[in-house]
Amino acid sequence: MTLPDADPSAGSDPIELTRSGAVATLTFNRPAVLNVLDVAMMDALVRHTGAVAADPSLHVLVLRGAGPHFMAGGDLRCFADLLADRPADLADVFERIVLRVQTAIENIHRMPQIAVAAVHGAVAGFGLSIAAACDLVVAADSAMFASAYRHIGVTPDGGATWSLPRMVGLRRALAICLLGERFGAEEAERIGLVNRVVAAADLDAAIATIVGRLESGPHAALRNVKRLLRDSLERPLAVQLEAEARSFAQCAATPDFAEGIDAFLAKRPPRFAR
Repeated sequence: MTLPDADPSAGSDPIELTRSGAVATLTFNRPAVLNVLDVAMMDALVRHTGAVAADPSLHVLVLRGAGPHFMAGGDLRCFADLLADRPADLADVFERIVLRVQTAIENIHRMPQIAVAAVHGAVAGFGLSIAAACDLVVAADSAMFASAYRHIGVTPDGGATWSLPRMVGLRRALAICLLGERFGAEEAERIGLVNRVVAAADLDAAIATIVGRLESGPHAALRNVKRLLRDSLERPLAVQLEAEARSFAQCAATPDFAEGIDAFLAKRPPRFAR
């Protein structure tokens, strides 16, 4: 059996990708159904994250949801249609669907751009996974988080079983996934799942402030910081120390390093290359 085709009724832009200068914004655009992930949205997510990752002129990627929610997980109606067909190779079909969309998670992990998630409303299932994949997460105080997979009898995807233990610890990750309980933004901040919680009305301003700080920063250094920290999870100390030395040397050879030193000595804010 082949993978299902994109649903033409879902609209032409299940995900909108816009650009302002060196900042790309990816917006999940199915607000009427809580931005749940269908096949068209999966394809768009893979395509758009790949395009951002391949564009060296982009420095920041913001992910957000249209309407009152970030993303409430996968589109269960799409799954129900597959189950109704009862193909002999059902397990293979679902494995290929998950592997397809998980390419987007790897794109976010590996892209040099800093990925910032602005989450509000429902952040569940794959929505939780993709938020956890981002480098920084700001949550509106209205955000509600849940793994949710146990409620439909499956295990997490989107890298959640990789990201959650590293972010919140094994014991909390087990509780999130085994119990499937919902928890709010303050709890998400307390356990380290999000960086900051703000009033829902202030979410856009908070994201703009963070994006501005990233945009005005030393881009080579910020890219290298992301790579060093992410790769450190799989490296022994000696290898990481060598990587740090190489990165420091690379950054020291850029104009941003000279500007940073000059600005410090002159007691003025640095003006890094844009």
